[in-house]
Amino acid sequence: MDQIKPKLATTCTTVDAGFTLANRKVVNQKGEIPGLNFGDNTGVSPKELNENIECFLEEMDWSESPLAMAEQVHGSNIKVVDEPGMHNGVDALITSSPGLTLGIKVADCAAILLADETNSIIAAVHAGWRGAVADILPKTLFKMDDLGAEPSNIRAYISPCLSQQVFEVGIEVAEKFPEKVVDYQNYNKPHIDLKGLLAHQLHDFGLANNQIEVDEGCTLSDGRYYSFRRERERSGRMLGYIRINQ
Repeated sequence: MDQIKPKLATTCTTVDAGFTLANRKVVNQKGEIPGLNFGDNTGVSPKELNENIECFLEEMDWSESPLAMAEQVHGSNIKVVDEPGMHNGVDALITSSPGLTLGIKVADCAAILLADETNSIIAAVHAGWRGAVADILPKTLFKMDDLGAEPSNIRAYISPCLSQQVFEVGIEVAEKFPEKVVDYQNYNKPHIDLKGLLAHQLHDFGLANNQIEVDEGCTLSDGRYYSFRRERERSGRMLGYIRINQ
């Protein structure tokens, strides 16, 4: 199974985290949506989806690991969880429960993984453009702070998502973003730097450059990823995941 292991997974001794690729040639090659698709909203059968999740857990050697997932409604609601399953109406999950894996599904949006190893608090955040301008990431960081996390301890990973080179939007969307992350000059329509906005939000909360990892991958430009803009209804969903090891 091909995946990206962020730096926080190697620098934090008690935290594991990763971001799966589409894996079309490795997993479920003849499925309704080939590859390691985690999207419960992609029209595949529950059987196929469950088989993909079981494949992932087996590959990670987490056969008994509970998995908590956010429904993801492109909003800014956050939930502190200590139980597995689908958590409805939220786009970010926070936990301090060892062994509970938090999962975020994406196919052009960003998954942000956050860990304060010292205080044993982790979070997984889903941020498309709607969630980003609704401050889903700052709200998650402030909630982590309320629970005892400290900005100086937090490590952050921003996953592959739409790059600024391909993230074309209408003027009505562009105007919702700070001008510093919108390119009005070099394209026929405005282009958004989603990763740039998220990185600015992390800096504004107090994280230094060496606490933040921004993946350079572009989901639309690189066929190793699922992309809804490229594949539409045939697009699966990758998984950004994080957990405190038991």
